[in-house]
Amino acid sequence: MDNISVSTTDVRIERHANQLSRQLKLLRDKLFPPLAQKTLRTFSSGEAAQMIGVSDGYLRQLSLDGKGPQPELSSNGRRSYTLGQINELRHYMANLKPKDALSYLPWRRPGEKLQTVAVTNFKGGSAKTTTTLYLAQYLALEGYRVLAIDLDPQASLSSMLGVQPEFDLADGDTLYGAIRYDASRKPLKEIVRKTYFDGLDLVPGNLELMEFEHETPRALNDRQKPAELFFRRVGVAIAEVEADYDVVVIDCPPQLGYLTLGAVCAATSLLITIHPQMVDVASMSQFLLMTSDLLSVVRKAGGDLQHDFIKYVVTRHEPFDAPQSQIVALLRSLFGDDVLTATILKSTAIADAGLTKQTLFEIEKGQVRRSTYDRALESVNAANGEVLAGIHKAWGRT
Repeated sequence: MDNISVSTTDVRIERHANQLSRQLKLLRDKLFPPLAQKTLRTFSSGEAAQMIGVSDGYLRQLSLDGKGPQPELSSNGRRSYTLGQINELRHYMANLKPKDALSYLPWRRPGEKLQTVAVTNFKGGSAKTTTTLYLAQYLALEGYRVLAIDLDPQASLSSMLGVQPEFDLADGDTLYGAIRYDASRKPLKEIVRKTYFDGLDLVPGNLELMEFEHETPRALNDRQKPAELFFRRVGVAIAEVEADYDVVVIDCPPQLGYLTLGAVCAATSLLITIHPQMVDVASMSQFLLMTSDLLSVVRKAGGDLQHDFIKYVVTRHEPFDAPQSQIVALLRSLFGDDVLTATILKSTAIADAGLTKQTLFEIEKGQVRRSTYDRALESVNAANGEVLAGIHKAWGRT
């Protein structure tokens, strides 16, 4: 008889979890100490001019005349601006040329409703978080006021935006704090936090979000204390900060639970990510069927399911892979214009940037091969540009 004791499954998994957690903590503490703060690189005068919509020469003259924020000067005389300074210049130009204000400062105008984009799919690995992150940063770089909401208990979006859930968050510091059913509920404005990325704020996530999934069934069954319907709670919370933002982007969890349904009901538009592999497409088919069934129940209960647009975004695309090309063609034949024309490419540049918790917008161009960087960034910008066009259409802009 073998004398080696056999651990029960729960004990083995707990041991593995603790081993992995300790190792990850050692790695995290080495690369990202608890007190470390993320910062965003500065932008060259040429980049800043392009972002604002003026010539580099015009920006240089403003600097020489002492107008607007003053750039940092390098030893060789090169000028660089922070994103905060670029946004100050946008305000300056909008005030200087009121007739062209919208081209410099694209904030939504009276009558243009807050746009809330929910990025969803319950298949893991479909790049929901990456899609959410790049869209939020893209919109902020374009001059919009953006709120990113991390609804995924794994909190990868929060981590990428400089928040370490284990160290930085207390009880109620996630969206759960604003949608919970007890007396500890607090206004979303108290939960929103600024990020190092000017114009982009964050409602972070962590494991406490799972409490909403556990508490909602009890709240629905508690006839003594009729609670506000769960699918309205996310939208009601967002409405509290509506005046402060142009666009809200929500990273939904990889499951079709109460949080996801709440996000879908709060959203004005949906982005459904899809990795063009047959197993992922089959999973998405089940996701769509389940979503349809659940949302029909929500609609009958009074949920608002009118969306300005629903788009499928192909992620981690390898355009020279024949089976992937066939799947993309299939999706386009089935869903037509509901599939974004641009696809987000699978790229070592995106993956390498992610290793240091950065995006292509954040890294210095010399960190990866220029052709790889340009190709990946072009695909990201093209896809996000289509989403922005959908937002403009919903606002009635041409």
